[in-house]
Amino acid sequence: MRTVFQRVLVTLLSMLALAASGLVCGYLLGRSVSLGQAEARLDGYANRILLESVTSTAESRSMLATMNASPYRFCSDAEIEYFRQLIYQSQFLKAAGRMRGGRIMCSTTTGHASKYEDARYVPSISRPDGTRVYRNMPPFRVDDESVVSIQIGDSFIVFNPYNMASLASPPMHYALTAMDSTTRQISSLVGETPEVQSVVLTKAGRYHAGNTLFATRCANEYATCTTAFISVPDAFATTRGYETGFMVLGSISGAMCGLLLPLLYNRNRSVEQQLIRALRADALAVLYQPIVDLATGNIVGAEALVRWTDEYHNAVTPEVFVQIAEARGFVGDITRLVLRHTLRDFGPTLRARPAFRVNVNIAAADLADSTFIPNLDEALIDAEVSPRNLGIEITESYTARQQVARNTILRLRQRGHYVAIDDFGTGYSSLAYLHDLSVDAIKIDKAFTKAIGTDSVTVSILPQILTMAEALKLRVVVEGIETQAQADYFAASSHYIHAQGWHFGRPVPARAFLQLLDEEEERQSKQEEVPNGVTVAAF
Repeated sequence: MRTVFQRVLVTLLSMLALAASGLVCGYLLGRSVSLGQAEARLDGYANRILLESVTSTAESRSMLATMNASPYRFCSDAEIEYFRQLIYQSQFLKAAGRMRGGRIMCSTTTGHASKYEDARYVPSISRPDGTRVYRNMPPFRVDDESVVSIQIGDSFIVFNPYNMASLASPPMHYALTAMDSTTRQISSLVGETPEVQSVVLTKAGRYHAGNTLFATRCANEYATCTTAFISVPDAFATTRGYETGFMVLGSISGAMCGLLLPLLYNRNRSVEQQLIRALRADALAVLYQPIVDLATGNIVGAEALVRWTDEYHNAVTPEVFVQIAEARGFVGDITRLVLRHTLRDFGPTLRARPAFRVNVNIAAADLADSTFIPNLDEALIDAEVSPRNLGIEITESYTARQQVARNTILRLRQRGHYVAIDDFGTGYSSLAYLHDLSVDAIKIDKAFTKAIGTDSVTVSILPQILTMAEALKLRVVVEGIETQAQADYFAASSHYIHAQGWHFGRPVPARAFLQLLDEEEERQSKQEEVPNGVTVAAF
């Protein structure tokens, strides 16, 4: 039997093991959730930058259309002033001007001419609609910030580099890229261009390349894409709370499971659950205790007694497990097991000894079960055993529902079964009661037997019970005889009494019981032999 200490130790070890497992699972799940959260943040960041890019690009194209429709003379003072007024009204633009052949002709920053007027600029990106994109033209470069210029027709504008710089959100990074329509080369316009396959920068989606997470979003109206990216260590650092939270939750959940699993296991190992499994496995044992004729001491029958040892190798008394089976509604399974074992163990003996009888106990549920008697009949036919060789014992308390009990007892006796009231004297005894039941015998409860030789009032009731049995022509079986004095008390009675108890034999397996019968038969045969070798018939 497992001690309380062992159970507590098993529970603690289960809690520790599952808490550790929960911690690991929480860590792995936390990392997965952290990566998912980091990717979602990257998505949001990429969308925010793309929206800023699309908005500024739309404004720049509108500005260029207005500039190309200028009412003033090309690069005149009036036109330059006109351009300046337009720039002042813009949110995203830093400068504007005119270009021809890759040369800056005039601008709002340099005026009519500058030291760069002979410089020829090559666009980084050219588009089929005539749009040309330039990066970092020296007249408009500010510190180390990237500057992007767009030309349509003879007009160009320069974006304010600080607009995009304000979108920085470390440890996340971004890159704004576009593809040249002729060369199909990808150029970075703004941000930090990562070294990664071109598909990551040109196709919308989420990517995990190397030790970096990427999220790319592309504009439908323009040939630009925005890619946000972050290193995996930085991603975990920014979402550490998820990882820690899942680890704590996982360890707590694991510890709770470690606490609950032993409880569930113990429930599964409860007497009821073990009994159900034992019945399914036909693992209950049936022992047989001799019933003897007190006048001769001969074995005239046996009582089949069910015994069970649970999965912890503890012997569970029938009073316990039969009561559980009754309360849970499967006591009939125990009855069927006992019948099956009895007919299997004693079938040949009962066919060879017509006067020998084995008694089995049935429960109240069997009395009320409409299938009990048909199933009993079928089992006897299959075993080729006569009903008179199989006695039925019904505990006195079960017969409280007299109408149900009376009907079932009547049907059993009509079939030839011997029917006895077991544990008689424990609750419902009365002359009218016994008369209505019409049984064959009563089995006097062992509580009366134990009182013999004492001053207990119970002893004084015994003569009355015997007299009542004689008046009703009932046979008497006395249970629980353990001493010679108890046997002598009943043997001195004028009543014909059968006895049962450890004084005559303990419950034993069928093989041992059949050996007792063979030994008794051998002794009787020897006693019948006379000295001259002539054998006489036994009385």
